[in-house]
Amino acid sequence: MTTRRPRAAIVGALAATFAAGLFALPLLGLVLRAPWREFGRQLLSPAVGDAMRLSLVSSTFAVVVAFVLGLPLAAWLASGSSAVRSVVRILVMLPIVLPPIVGGIALLLAFGRNGVVGSWLRDWFDVSLPFTTPAVCIAAAYMGVPFFVLCAEAGLRNFDRRFVQAAASLGAGPARRFFFVVVPMIAPSLTAGALLCWARALGEFCATQMFAGNLAGRTRTMPLACSVAMENEPDLAVLLGLVLAAVSAGVLLLLRHRVLVRP
Repeated sequence: MTTRRPRAAIVGALAATFAAGLFALPLLGLVLRAPWREFGRQLLSPAVGDAMRLSLVSSTFAVVVAFVLGLPLAAWLASGSSAVRSVVRILVMLPIVLPPIVGGIALLLAFGRNGVVGSWLRDWFDVSLPFTTPAVCIAAAYMGVPFFVLCAEAGLRNFDRRFVQAAASLGAGPARRFFFVVVPMIAPSLTAGALLCWARALGEFCATQMFAGNLAGRTRTMPLACSVAMENEPDLAVLLGLVLAAVSAGVLLLLRHRVLVRP
């Protein structure tokens, strides 16, 4: 028994080291191959600035939509169990597991010029959404908001209802109870959901390219700019990849108390 335990520990350590290396080596490749001398000049270029601006706008829009529409939806989903809620939950969570290219095609068929809603927008308001900046925002919200709803619903389901009952006994109305009792107490879940939504929207690629296109200064976000640069300016692609990786790592650091094991 005494010889087996050290061997098992050694095998486990080697397996863990190998697994960690599989995730670390690609990032190490980015760091080692990055043209650090060109970092400042490349990032200050107008094309990169436009891509950063659009990515920030679309990801922030997704978070706003998450709070305005996703929070009431999460509250309704968490308020009970029924077949209707189960169906709605599946529809809301589907973009999380759906291939992004399929999400882009679905958005195009729904909001395109000849889409289910897009044709109505074109005929009544002369509005065409595809290949526009609003299309980028819609794609970001479609792919990012489900993460917020997932976290918010989990927080609401774990919320102790006795606090709401106590507030009601003191005369607080439904809106006051929700915004001044429930929301502050599930703030960690809402913060985690908002960060995940923002990060997912920031990194969205396929759905954006399919629905909004890849037009410089109009629909080209950071991931799309990285893809274009890989064909013509590989060094710029590496730098943009480093920026996106750093942002993703920052989000995980902020979420460490929610999704990472504490040391």
